[in-house]
Amino acid sequence: MPDSPSAPAALSARHQGKTRAIALLAVAEILAMALWFSSSAAIADMERQAPLTDAAKAMLSSGVQAGFAIGAILYAVAGWADRYDPRKVFAVSAAFAALANALVLLAPIGSAGAIAARVLTGALMAGVYPVGVKIAVGWGQSDRGFLVGLLVGALTLGSAAPHLIAYLGGADWRIAVGGASLLALLGAGLALAIRLGPHHASAPAFDAAALRLAWRDERIRLAYAGYLGHMWELYVLWAWIGVALAASFSAQMAGEAALSSAKLAAFAVVAIGAVASIAAGKLADRIGKAETTILAMIGSGSAAVAAALAYGGPPWLLIAIALVWGAFVIADSAQFSALVADYAPPERAGALVTLQTALGFALTVVTVQLAPWLAGWIGWPGVFLTLALGPLAGTLAMLRLKRLTAQARNPVKPNG
Repeated sequence: MPDSPSAPAALSARHQGKTRAIALLAVAEILAMALWFSSSAAIADMERQAPLTDAAKAMLSSGVQAGFAIGAILYAVAGWADRYDPRKVFAVSAAFAALANALVLLAPIGSAGAIAARVLTGALMAGVYPVGVKIAVGWGQSDRGFLVGLLVGALTLGSAAPHLIAYLGGADWRIAVGGASLLALLGAGLALAIRLGPHHASAPAFDAAALRLAWRDERIRLAYAGYLGHMWELYVLWAWIGVALAASFSAQMAGEAALSSAKLAAFAVVAIGAVASIAAGKLADRIGKAETTILAMIGSGSAAVAAALAYGGPPWLLIAIALVWGAFVIADSAQFSALVADYAPPERAGALVTLQTALGFALTVVTVQLAPWLAGWIGWPGVFLTLALGPLAGTLAMLRLKRLTAQARNPVKPNG
């Protein structure tokens, strides 16, 4: 009989399988998430072709968040990420989301049909990121912070992609929208080639008690609260940074140059978060997930205040501050999901992470919708200052979680 593979060889093969699976997952995530801001990146060019009301512009951006919140609740209640092969859930969701997004090309600009297509796109995207988290955490435990950080890095780079496509495509908004749909279809195909990890767990049927844990377990509740503080600022920055930068640059540049520069800068501001997310994942595995979120939220809140002060000044200064903001604003995102996955029963992690994202994106429907209206009232500097309130609240929640977990590890012994 042939000899059994040596332990080192078996470990090496397992490591290679993990590396390949996570790499495929990351690429699939990048490609699928290109759908998210495909309309936001193209709004200025859409407006050149047809007038858009402030409400229409806001709904083209926040419609995805609204759809995602609805879809995430449906996915969580149905428990699809836990009950079925998550690779197929990812692939089917990404493919149909790509088709829904392509419907924007057929509808009149800013019409109810275009907005409905973006809402449907968002609803289907609920089967991409949360399901990706489910797949990622199945490949590790001690390095879970890094794995989810890598996934959020991929999400971030994918979210930035439409700004780059819009910049390269010039004034034709259809390139940004159509290009994103094509990328998402490729991502759907890649998802089917991913292997599931040794820590993957599934559930035969949905159990509503899994969602009640989100309130009953204080650790999960605080992780949710920190995530909501994080989401307060994240998607307003990502959705409107191009518009805000263009408005600021216009004080120093001609209109066309200001818009073009803002597109490229917006891509960089969002994309830099991909590197920050991976670095934060490594840091979280070393110093702790809650500690990492606290550092990130202090950084993002400070950058928001600095951006408000630099607004209207030299473009290079605002870009530099916005890049710092873009790095910190997403660095903590993965760790909130990883914390929930840590505290949840393995077979219920998918539902609880999906519910977490549903609540977060429901909040962004309001914040993204209100941001341009608020900017018209108090200006973009005022909006930036308002955004700093989110990381402040999130930091307080995570400090409480840190104290709670410290007390659990080191209980106070009674005297005597």
